[in-house]
Amino acid sequence: METVKTHAVHGGTLRYLKHDSAVIGTPMTLSVFVPSGGGPFPVLIWLSGLTCTEDNFTTKAAAYAAAAEHGVIIVAPDTSPRGEGVADDPSYDLGQGAGFYVDATQPPWAPHFRMESYVVEELIGLIDAEFPTTKARSVSGHSMGGHGALTLALRHPHLFRSVSAFAPISSPTRCPWGEKAFTAYLGPDREAWEGHDAALLIESGVGEGCYDDILIDQGDADPFLTEQLKPELLVQAGKAAGQTITLRMQPGYDHSYFFMASFIDDHIAFHAARLKA
Repeated sequence: METVKTHAVHGGTLRYLKHDSAVIGTPMTLSVFVPSGGGPFPVLIWLSGLTCTEDNFTTKAAAYAAAAEHGVIIVAPDTSPRGEGVADDPSYDLGQGAGFYVDATQPPWAPHFRMESYVVEELIGLIDAEFPTTKARSVSGHSMGGHGALTLALRHPHLFRSVSAFAPISSPTRCPWGEKAFTAYLGPDREAWEGHDAALLIESGVGEGCYDDILIDQGDADPFLTEQLKPELLVQAGKAAGQTITLRMQPGYDHSYFFMASFIDDHIAFHAARLKA
């Protein structure tokens, strides 16, 4: 991986990186924070939301003081393939910047939009090869990335020790963002969508026994809460399946990174306790 730039922060090192992805077929970008010391360290993978690049979390979440304190590497990849020759759409919620952490099966998206395989098959291996990791990892994310964190953790529980999310798209088969993206990427057959819906996966028992708790923070002033996010569906699914889900409704908080910056320390501590257990 090529280091594009490096910053010292909270005693550790933050690197912006670029590499040619064999899975995606285009260059991909990411940031990696490594605490001070020789390690090895466990890893938290952060998945960002619609319109974001690797830079949104990196510059706005204020995560690195807690990561340094707990001795955790944080990896923040871009949210989709990009560049000339990559399919796109003029709307913000489809195409570049909106990969939805699935492997597209439909044209024109299928050749490059393979974000699930990118994260679980390529990114994890690259990080373990390039950085001093313990090979223990967790996953978290926001909005579309919260959907990605939940579904990847449920679909690949052998890869992750724990999972959390901020304002996740809890059931994309039952909201406009998810219906639009899944129709484009996965086709009109709604049965093909169900394997990428966190609430439905939990309800069906996928990941049963793998996670002692799933931490969700949601602002009650989030403008997308009722129509798009629907965290109550996660809680209902957890009750039906016996999966503990801690949903914290945070009064007055919206969908922005100010919300994440206010509670990211809790999430890093949540993951650190499980990564080091």
